[in-house]
Amino acid sequence: MIIKKGNKVKILTGKDRNKEGEIIELDRSKHRAKVKGLNIIKKHVKTTKEKKGGIFEKENFLDLSNLSIIVETKKEKKTENKK
Repeated sequence: MIIKKGNKVKILTGKDRNKEGEIIELDRSKHRAKVKGLNIIKKHVKTTKEKKGGIFEKENFLDLSNLSIIVETKKEKKTENKK
């Protein structure tokens, strides 16, 4: 199955093992993906004239080999639409 933006995935390894999320960005040349709300890192940003500095949290890329696609059945999709 082809992995694409918007797919639901489960993380197989690492600190966020067994957590599920949605793919928000793909880097096909490096075989990596960002998952919404998972693999959070802290980025230290220096203050400039245009931007305020500080410590920001953002998602980092995961290797595609550490992800498993969650396949939804038609029955599950119907129940989600009713909610």
